[in-house]
Amino acid sequence: MTTPSDSHTGDADWLDPFETHRITNQVPPSDGCNLFDGDPILLAMLEEVLEPELEDELYRAGAYWGSADARDFARLANDNTPVLRTHDRTGRRLDVVEYHPAYHALMSRGVAAGLHASIWEEPDGQAGRQHRQRAARFYLAAQTECGHLCPLTMTNASLAALATSGDLFEDWLPAVCSRRYDYRFLPAGEKAGATLGMGMTEKQGGTDVRANRTVAEWSSADEAYRLIGHKWFLSAPMSDAFLVLAQAAQGLSCFLVPRWRPDGTINAIAFQRLKDKLGNRSNASSEAEFTGATGFLVGDEGRGLRTILEMVTLTRLDCAVASAGLMRAAVSEAVHHARYRSVFEKRLIEQPLMQRVLADMALDAAGATALSMRLAESYDKAVDSDLEQTYARLITPVAKYWICKSAPRVAYEAMECLGGNGYVEESALPRLYREAPVNAIWEGSGNVMCLDVMRVAQRMPEAIEEVLAAIGDDLGESVGPEINALRAALCDGDPEEGTLRVHTERLALLAAAAALRRHAPRVVSDAFLAARIRAPWRGSYGTLETRYDATALIDFIVPDL
Repeated sequence: MTTPSDSHTGDADWLDPFETHRITNQVPPSDGCNLFDGDPILLAMLEEVLEPELEDELYRAGAYWGSADARDFARLANDNTPVLRTHDRTGRRLDVVEYHPAYHALMSRGVAAGLHASIWEEPDGQAGRQHRQRAARFYLAAQTECGHLCPLTMTNASLAALATSGDLFEDWLPAVCSRRYDYRFLPAGEKAGATLGMGMTEKQGGTDVRANRTVAEWSSADEAYRLIGHKWFLSAPMSDAFLVLAQAAQGLSCFLVPRWRPDGTINAIAFQRLKDKLGNRSNASSEAEFTGATGFLVGDEGRGLRTILEMVTLTRLDCAVASAGLMRAAVSEAVHHARYRSVFEKRLIEQPLMQRVLADMALDAAGATALSMRLAESYDKAVDSDLEQTYARLITPVAKYWICKSAPRVAYEAMECLGGNGYVEESALPRLYREAPVNAIWEGSGNVMCLDVMRVAQRMPEAIEEVLAAIGDDLGESVGPEINALRAALCDGDPEEGTLRVHTERLALLAAAAALRRHAPRVVSDAFLAARIRAPWRGSYGTLETRYDATALIDFIVPDL
């Protein structure tokens, strides 16, 4: 007799203890797969930096994030959402958020892996590879649970802003770079480790942070600023400090606002409510009121936008990497289901229509993985290469645009591959589907990414020429017409704003194909190009040309281990 938890190699049939018949044609759980060892695209993209020690670490991470234990933590953290406690039993303000232990377990593992700050640690021989190493860890974790990654990515990115203020950076770096997670509500100096959050947007502004009305006034008595105002989104409210934009005497400025003042009293940050979000539910997002909160200037007064520029860039990289992980997870669930589920006397994976759908989805997941890791590579190499620096500047919004917009579509199609089994909460897909849209919204929506591409084109047309030439060199003469069309649209005069989505998506597809061409079998990048650049517009998956072996593509991208 077999059980629903049988290994990957057998049929999942068992005797129902309440019935007299044998249950057949149910798919065994996908728990137990190694997310690293079973991802040839990721392995290929990391080949340059994959030394034995890192390979062993990622192998262990892949085993954990594919395990039943990790998936149980993810389920529990999202089923038991954070709770805001504004006051204690006597009516005194608390302003604390309580999380399920599963969330703390996920955070502890993420911090131990350095997802919050490893690129800021002393290189110790790892210079020029830290972004790729962290991106790989982040990508693996994202396949199982993304909510806890929000405070980790904000902490990592916030250090880029703090780096503009030497004393603040030196004061906070040791606690933030600690590999120990400490969720206790105490002053940061009394904790084993610290995390950082952000509070940028307000009710009237959203993306337009110049419309912020929170004010910051200098207090000689405190030798700091006092902030008064409101934040519409203050994510991860139990962070130890927040980067906040507020209007100072010289204009919009950036401030570090800790939960505790230097004198050991609680800072004047009042949480009004938690957002009831579609996804990302394990992580709390709050509305907050500053009622004279103590803040410390980060960077120069009046230069708030410039101060947070590098911070925003790093968060956008993480959005792309996490969405690539979500796509990979969704495709893996669909392929696993199709390998075991039978219909009309054949396994789903043997049905020609399903083969085309899965292969088409797998190509997008492969392209997203390749492009996000290629982008992380450019961050590693930007210090020594003008071309890589330009690549990072241009392709960051491009990759975020395409990858983050692709994730919901892939998650939905994977759900349809499972049918009703994919629509119920016992499946991982409903959570993946709810999670998928957030990265396209956070840190700049699709239109904002396109406008960022336009700014690069206007200010650095020669640099864009270099990136396009490099992509063309990777892909060969066959993409010459597409490269020339992009060159004409982006470099020859001002781009027309209304066409920017077309150009941004095509640039993303070419960049993803170039990354695949470098590191995957030629047939993978050829199929990707054929289905996404040369084929007519398509409204759904499953239109891959029959000259490509769909089964071979599936088996390479999502091997049956």
